[in-house]
Amino acid sequence: MVRSNLSVLFGLRFDFRNPSFAGTTVAERYEASLDMAAWADRLGCVSIAVSEHHGSPDGYLPSPLPMVAAMAARTTDVRFMVAALIAPFYDPLRLAEDLVVLDHLSKGRVDLIVAGGYVHEEFAMYGVPMNERGRRVTETVATLRAAFAGEPFEFRGRTVQVTPAPYRPGGPGIILGGSSEAAARRAARIADGFIPSVPDVWEFYRDEVQRLGRPDPGPSPVGENRTVVLATDVDKGWEQMAPFFLHETNAYGAWQAQDDIASPYRVADDVDELKARGQYCVLTPDQLIAELKTAPVPFAFFHPMCGGIPPDLAWSSLRLFENEVLPAFA
Repeated sequence: MVRSNLSVLFGLRFDFRNPSFAGTTVAERYEASLDMAAWADRLGCVSIAVSEHHGSPDGYLPSPLPMVAAMAARTTDVRFMVAALIAPFYDPLRLAEDLVVLDHLSKGRVDLIVAGGYVHEEFAMYGVPMNERGRRVTETVATLRAAFAGEPFEFRGRTVQVTPAPYRPGGPGIILGGSSEAAARRAARIADGFIPSVPDVWEFYRDEVQRLGRPDPGPSPVGENRTVVLATDVDKGWEQMAPFFLHETNAYGAWQAQDDIASPYRVADDVDELKARGQYCVLTPDQLIAELKTAPVPFAFFHPMCGGIPPDLAWSSLRLFENEVLPAFA
């Protein structure tokens, strides 16, 4: 049944892949993202997510905290999620200090998904053994929690205190991410929540939460992984966007095939295969409106520069959302 008097929520995600065939500079992409964050904030965006990876040939963002700080300075209301912060590559104490500063800059608008990482080349780059992931994630979460309390605490055998205390009481929220049973059960024990890479591992989290005597958290908050771009002409939109969609799924797919990680991303040979999967969609504004009006919760999520989409193409999709989709829910 189509409901009336709907309002629509929306969010954005950025990872800043900049493959050579995109023909754009990293500086141009960063500048565009700040403008997009300000645009989204003005229109009532509820969440902006920023991701990190390291040593990627396409320039994937390696340092999310400065980027979120820059976006926070251009906005007033939208919340930010670092999704995900790869804990094994950080000094936990210095990370706590940086996050407290970011908490004040944003006036409490930042939360974290903390993850253990999975790309072999990144662990080699940092000289971190992959079998230390679980221990390092646990230590990072414990350190952040203690630091955000604003009081002295024990860290590696010495008493320390992170000052100033966070702007938001208790500091940024700490959620764990992951794609394994171990990550799911660890999240139940030490974090504020769990965002699985794929819905299947949610049941391990749910089981562990109840085993620990807490209420059932219910079904997975993560559903279908889908990237939507808007265009007035779907065929032309696919022609423009397909190289970037292919770049993203193949780059992620190559990383995650290293250990056969459960993932929504798989290497694709061509555009027809990509279209058949349904993970990437080019829709007209009217098609998106129809979807949102029948959704249990009308929420639109955009990855505007997905796979290296140039800023001007990204803006063309966002402007269609602003000028044609949002008015349908006014």
